[in-house]
Amino acid sequence: MVTTASPILNIRVADECFEDYILNSEFTFTVTGYAQVQIGQPVAQWRIDAVEPYLKNYGIDSEEFCNYREGGEGTVLVAWLDEDPVGHIVISKHWNGFAHIDELAVDTFARRSGIARKLLDVAQFWSRKHQLPGITLETQNNNLAACKLYESYGFVVGGVDYLRYSAIDPQTQEAAIFWYLLFVE
Repeated sequence: MVTTASPILNIRVADECFEDYILNSEFTFTVTGYAQVQIGQPVAQWRIDAVEPYLKNYGIDSEEFCNYREGGEGTVLVAWLDEDPVGHIVISKHWNGFAHIDELAVDTFARRSGIARKLLDVAQFWSRKHQLPGITLETQNNNLAACKLYESYGFVVGGVDYLRYSAIDPQTQEAAIFWYLLFVE
């Protein structure tokens, strides 16, 4: 009987392969609507204003986080399935005393396999190691899969900014949602 080994997931600090990984990965997602965020209510209860589905790509720039890879107040971590990079997280100490997830992304082919959750586990470990009281991050009201992930992990909505993207597009329905994971000892 031949058995195939399950791929091994490991997470390590980004190295010189980070730029190639970014250039060769697909991070788009399909927008199907815009949530009307109700603070204190589960994501499943938010009203969704449906739109004609389209692909959204935020355009990840590997150079933006170079200083994180060279020490300082943050780090870039890459998730690997065997020898293939499949996701990453950028985390830093934020001005308000929380850890801040600047970016969390998983390649489209590797989604829904627990990789984002494992990256959040490592972010939580990093934050606790640095004795920070919790983690904050931002996502948008059109990225419902991310909202559901953060909610299921234990994050709560701390605020919504409906004007954050208005300079980019004055007609946008896109709003910034600020999530918090508070460590309770």
